[in-house]
Amino acid sequence: MKKIRISLLGKVVIAIGSGIALGQFLPDSITRIFVTFNSLFGNFLSFAIPLIILGLVAPAIGELGKGAGKLLVVTALIAYGSTVFSGFFTFFSSAAIFPGILPVNMELVAMENPEEFMLNPYFVVGMPPVMDVMTALLLSFTIGLGLSYIPRTTLKNGFSDFRDIIIKLIESVIIPLLPLHIFGIFLNMTVSGHVLGVVGMFLKVIVVIFVLHVLLLLLQFLIAGGVSGKNPFRLLKNMLPAYATALGTQSSAATIPVTLAQTLKNGVRENIAVFVIPLCATIHLSGSTMKIVACAMAIMYMAGEPVTLSAFAGFIMMLGIAMVAAPGVPGGAIMAALGVLQTMLGFNETLQALMIALYIAMDSFGTACNVTGDGAIAVVVDKIAGKDPVRK
Repeated sequence: MKKIRISLLGKVVIAIGSGIALGQFLPDSITRIFVTFNSLFGNFLSFAIPLIILGLVAPAIGELGKGAGKLLVVTALIAYGSTVFSGFFTFFSSAAIFPGILPVNMELVAMENPEEFMLNPYFVVGMPPVMDVMTALLLSFTIGLGLSYIPRTTLKNGFSDFRDIIIKLIESVIIPLLPLHIFGIFLNMTVSGHVLGVVGMFLKVIVVIFVLHVLLLLLQFLIAGGVSGKNPFRLLKNMLPAYATALGTQSSAATIPVTLAQTLKNGVRENIAVFVIPLCATIHLSGSTMKIVACAMAIMYMAGEPVTLSAFAGFIMMLGIAMVAAPGVPGGAIMAALGVLQTMLGFNETLQALMIALYIAMDSFGTACNVTGDGAIAVVVDKIAGKDPVRK
């Protein structure tokens, strides 16, 4: 008998639905068991966030030292520029749309101080992180840049192994337990009477982000078409198989073969395509950045928190770096971004859980936007490279 596999998105949907349904009649004594799990898992997540940042970002920056010299720098700058542009495009678009459709909601205001409105765990176990998030980011940049300038060493091998450990931690522990964590959050919110407005907000934000990510792709390919002198709509049409594949796999890395094949159909030279596409699969995260920025703004608007360009400008630029080389698993980018949400926007554990749920609800769309945009970057880099071959 064939075993039925449920995607992470399916599990999250089931968790939200079950939390709302069971919250209608479960007694507080049972609900507090799940609240206690949430407390333990949330504390563990806080402990793991600096390790996730260090384990993913440091080796990723270190490995950028390999490749094609100036062309590597050009590709990385274009990918980062595209990611940051996506963040600011989302910020200004959301700032124009969200205030009119997302009024301040007491359910989200309650999430700012959940201990005052929601059930408390039976007990709490402190799990202090080994370092704070900003220290982890600075240490990652310092070590990563150092590794990029030295030859293959024991330290570089050690960080590669550490990355494998962190990816295993995400794949085998954090991601499998996330649905239960989200179930507990929505169960507690339902029991406490703070859920209906949150669900309505989810639906509105999903629709807005879907429209914005279509507009972003059109902009990316209009730019690529303008630079290369090719028909932008034909370029975008050729990339649709990669878009569809990413919707199913929810992984930029798993979609690389299809993205590469469709990029070649757009007339990009093979030596450019085989260099740009795998690289952009790890450093170009325009779709993921769009989702995180929009979701964060939506939650802050409904929580009555001020949303300012000065706060989000630094957040967006840091986000483009922090998510570099997020693992090729569903939800990997939001895992890498939790630290920045915590330190720069002040998201507590409950708001982080809502971010994760909202992000995963649209995970496939963000990934599809990422990989489709990789094709646009390849067209631009191919034009910039001219007749010069890629030297490795």
